[in-house]
Amino acid sequence: MGLDYYEILEVERNVTEEELKKAYKKLAMKWHPDKNPNNNKDAETKFKLISEAYEVLSDPQKKSIYDQYGESGLKNGMSPTDEATASYFQTRDGRRFRFNPRSADGIFAEVFGHSSPYGGMGMRGGGCRGMRGQTWVSRSFGDMFGKDVFGESRQASQAPRRKAPPIENKLSCSLEELYRGTTKKMKISREIAYANGKTQPVEEILTIEIQPGWKKGTKITFPEKGNEQPNVIAADIVFIIDEKPHSVFTREGNDLVVTQNISLAEGEALTSSYTFQLTTLDGRDLTIAIDNGIDPNYEEVVAGEGMPISKNPSQRGSLRIKFNIILTDMVDAETESQN
Repeated sequence: MGLDYYEILEVERNVTEEELKKAYKKLAMKWHPDKNPNNNKDAETKFKLISEAYEVLSDPQKKSIYDQYGESGLKNGMSPTDEATASYFQTRDGRRFRFNPRSADGIFAEVFGHSSPYGGMGMRGGGCRGMRGQTWVSRSFGDMFGKDVFGESRQASQAPRRKAPPIENKLSCSLEELYRGTTKKMKISREIAYANGKTQPVEEILTIEIQPGWKKGTKITFPEKGNEQPNVIAADIVFIIDEKPHSVFTREGNDLVVTQNISLAEGEALTSSYTFQLTTLDGRDLTIAIDNGIDPNYEEVVAGEGMPISKNPSQRGSLRIKFNIILTDMVDAETESQN
């Protein structure tokens, strides 16, 4: 489900231009980040949504596309029924339409004639970014009355909000993915809270860049991507790497361990050279030659053929080869006795 710009601005679909601008001014002043120093990140999110909604509904062309095809049609440049051919909307001069949202600060400055919610008192982009909310004003005048000059008590505006506990999800990765690195895209559904207290479900795609050498238990955090609720800081969404079992290799730290079966007739001794091939996790054929004698406790170590070390992927752990010696005469005798 896409964003409802009318709901965001708290207006009806038949809203007039004057009513639309009035609604934008009211909400933009309420949620401007400079007026919410204790809730800056949440306010900035809402401020951007309010600005985007006003930009679309105040532009006849964008509003027409949005009313007909919704947010998806507006932003993807295609109608929901025409995604396969990716046909783009045409502007009057024949060019293809693409929605490139303007900055929230730019829209605010255009409507209000200045970039600060305090008019000439603030210097946005300078050393004090709109006086960082109400700090200077409160100390100059508000201390005399217990309230700031904007009519809100400092105690109420600074009331701490609790943060929702993190939402943890297991992210299964193959050993090949953890060896080479990969990109995973996860679709999530979350609730967005509007200025009027209502919420609406939206879908987002989170991109997770798996780095070579990451281990089981590695956490990837997306701050405040949980559901929005009144007076609650949205939960972080956390993905925890889990490693799928592999048919050939097991992982021990940065090392890879493989067991090689060797058939040996009873009474023989494996003292001559032994060669075999092994396919690595990145698809290379590795030839292993062993010149030493092999016994059940022997382990061949090949440096640099293990897992990448995540802090320095150009370096790798070791490949450790263990041997399982099978006595063929004993196996044949057991098979005959069973028959």
